[in-house]
Order: sequence, then C-alpha cells, then structure tokens
Amino acid sequence: MNFFKNFLASVLGTLTAIGLFFTFILLLVSATASLIVSPSATQPVKSNSVLDLILNVPIIDRNPSFDELEVILGLNEEVLGLPEILSAIEKAAQNSDIQGIRLRSDYITAGCSQTRSIRNALLKFKKQGKFIYSYADILSQKGYYLASVADSIFLNPVGVFEFKGLASEVLYYKDFQDEYGVKMEVVRHGKYKSAVEPYLDNEMSAANRFQIESLLSSIWETLRDEIATARNLNTQNLDLLIKEHKVSTPEDAFAEQLIDGLGYEKDIENVIATRLDQEEGEDINFASISAVNQTITDYNKEIKDRIAVVFAKGPILYGEGSKNIIAQGVFVEALEELADDDWIKAIVLRIDSPGGSALTSELLWKTIEEVKEKKPVLVSIGNVAASGGYYIAAGADQIFADPLSITGSIGVFASLPNMSGLTEKMGIHPETVETHPDALGYSIFQTLSEAFKVQTRKSIESTYATFKERVSQGRDLTESTVENIAQGRVWTGKQAVEIGL
Repeated sequence: MNFFKNFLASVLGTLTAIGLFFTFILLLVSATASLIVSPSATQPVKSNSVLDLILNVPIIDRNPSFDELEVILGLNEEVLGLPEILSAIEKAAQNSDIQGIRLRSDYITAGCSQTRSIRNALLKFKKQGKFIYSYADILSQKGYYLASVADSIFLNPVGVFEFKGLASEVLYYKDFQDEYGVKMEVVRHGKYKSAVEPYLDNEMSAANRFQIESLLSSIWETLRDEIATARNLNTQNLDLLIKEHKVSTPEDAFAEQLIDGLGYEKDIENVIATRLDQEEGEDINFASISAVNQTITDYNKEIKDRIAVVFAKGPILYGEGSKNIIAQGVFVEALEELADDDWIKAIVLRIDSPGGSALTSELLWKTIEEVKEKKPVLVSIGNVAASGGYYIAAGADQIFADPLSITGSIGVFASLPNMSGLTEKMGIHPETVETHPDALGYSIFQTLSEAFKVQTRKSIESTYATFKERVSQGRDLTESTVENIAQGRVWTGKQAVEIGL
C-alpha cells in the first residue's frame, strides 16, 4: 500500500513540476514577445516623414486584439482594424512631421462602406495641404475607387487595371435538388426575401431582378460620381468607357486619364523624394500605421464623459455570442453594464450583420429599449445591417449609414433541409408512430406536412408583423409605409435615408 501511495505522490509531483515549468516558459515567451514588439511600435515619427498606408491585408470593423505569444510564435495574422486606419490618417493630418501618404490599395478587402470611410478620411487629410501618391501592381475596381483621391496614381506597366461596373451572380438549385433528392423546404413572407429563392426555382424572379438592379445602380452611382469628381472626369464618359470596353490594360487607363502614370514602386518613391526636396540617395522616412497612432494618446483617464462603442458583427444566433457572432448573452450583459455606468453618456452600436435569429433580434431590441431610458443609443451601420441586423437597429434613437451600406430586408423566412428524396434513392424508408397527428413535427427524412407548413407560416407572419411594428415605432412611420418598403427588400444606405429607414 505504501508503494502505491509513494508512486502516486511521485507521479503527481512530476506532473505538477512539468505544469509549472511550461507555465514559466509561456510567461517567459510572452515577456520576450513584449520586449521584441514594443520598441518598434513606439519608435518616434521623424521629421519629413510619409505615412505608409498599405491596405492589402484583411480589414475588419474592430481593431484586432494583440497577443504577444502569437507574435513570437509567428501565428498572428496581419489584420488592420478600421478604427486604427482612420485614426492614423487623422493623426497624420495633424502631425507637422508627416508631409504625405504613400497609398497601396491594390486589392483592398474592406467592404464598400469601410472603403468609403477610409476614402473620406483621405479627403480630409488632403485638405491640410498634404499629398497622397498611390501605387499598385494590380488595381481592383474598389482599390481604384479608393486611390482616385490621390494626387497621382501610378500603375505597374504590366499590371492589371479593373474598371467594369458592378454585377451580381446568383446560382439556382431547383433542378439539382430534384436530381439528387436533397432540398430545402422554404416558408417565407415578403416577395423580396430572395435569400431562399434559389431553392424554389431555376431562374430569377422579376421582383428579385428589380431589387438587385436597383441596389447595384445605387452603389455604382456613388462609386462613379465620386471617382468622376476626384479625377475631374465626366460621369457619362466613365459609363461609356465601360460600355465600349475601352479600358483593358494599364496603357488604356493612362490614355483615358484614369491614372497618371505607368511605372514601378521605385518611380513613385522618386516622385515622393522630389516632393520632399530630398537629396539624391537619401532614404524616405516611411512611418507605419502603428507608429503614427503612437504619436497621440487616444485614451485620457481624466475625461469622465465618455461614449461607448459596441461592435455587433456576424450572424445573429441564440446563445452566448462572441466577437464574430451576435447573441443575447454577452451583448445584453454588456449593454446593461454600460447603461449603469455613470461615466458612459451614450452608446454607439456598430452593426455589421446579415441577420439571423428573430428571437435574439427581439431580445436585443428589448434591451436597447430599456437602455434608452437611461442614455442615448445610436446605431452606425457598417457594410451590412439587414434583416435581423436592421431589427436590432430599428429602436435606436438615431441610425447612421454610409451611402454604400446595405440595409433593410424587413422580412422573415424559414428554410429546412429535406433529404427524403436522397434517402428514398438509397433505400432508406422512415416510418413514424405518433400519439397525435403531426406530433413528429419536422424531420429531415420526411417531406413537411401541410399542418407543419401552416404552423410555420403562422409563426413567420406573426414575426413579420412584430418586425414591422418595431420599425414603425422606432422610425415613426405608418404601418402602410413600412409595408411598402419591407417585404424583404434590401436598400443601400443612400436609399434608406430617402425612404426613412
């Protein structure tokens, strides 16, 4: 017996020692990472510097969290937050040591709304009398829209230039479902609730085609008009260039005055050096986004009147929630804490969501209603705040959107997978025993019963009526007005302002 006691004590002691050893190693690595990372982030910006604005990385609405251990192990992905980009541009505009910006936006991954926010910040930067020069190897259409604010745009002579308008391609699955026996059972309300339309037919409905054409036209008008203004070009001529396929190469873009020169990155550096009156061979002082952001402290502990920004990103699901999933758990808790915080004078809810659970949307709407009794709640729509995303926004004191934001989609649907055709072909035959008719409810192996469809449709219509009521109440619109702009139709931010959403 003593042998086993001694053996177990030895094993436990060894495991404890190993655990403590690894904990010490992790702490040591983390501390080392801090020492390695910190100095580069706090290097001062030298005089006669240029902000190096490289935007060819993933861009998200919220600044990414910093993990020293991921940095030292090389596991961190290079990601930029929209707030840190906008902050760096604003601080560079105020900093007398920074003379201009070198912009790289070849294939910017930000959404249209985010891109326009960056573009507006660059326009404000130029008003300080400072320069912006853009260079690209591959200039996507969205990248060109952003770069159009630059004093000069240079493109690699063997690069790619994209300027072709907008399009939307939708795949339809009805024949596929019929062929393979796997289908989605759909119950919806609203003729524009097009997310489930591909499961119901083989071609686009007239209503959905009208909706998409209206959406694309609104977005294109904003992109085209702002490019035309920045480049001093005629909007009709821009459309003509696309219709007649006149822009296929960098040479075409240069000939049509869409860009200012063909060259390489070294060429634009020479232009910048000349602008800075530098001696030949003298290196340009390029400052990173993080270095510029270090020049002015964002956080002042002495200020007690504060505005809280809550980021609501991702699909809306029932549960706890995370930084990429909107759910009632963490969001309700956060909003309630902010409502009771005397230092917080208002809350801005930044929404970037295509929607999801109606129940969760209602729970968040209710929480916002309660918070509004204590302090203002404002919504900022990011790239998308549609369906449940707009449901959440509807009750806010004020809603702000970019002209390129996507919103609305006031409608409800349910889509349930049905594998009965496939299982039938495989020789699998479900049989059911019930105490009451339709007690089974939904089964993936059986076609939906008419009773289940009736119950589901009744639930959807009830949710739709509640959704419209929330919009009518929050936006001070009549029920008939809401019905006319609802039915699942999506709108750009520009259109949403015009119709009262």
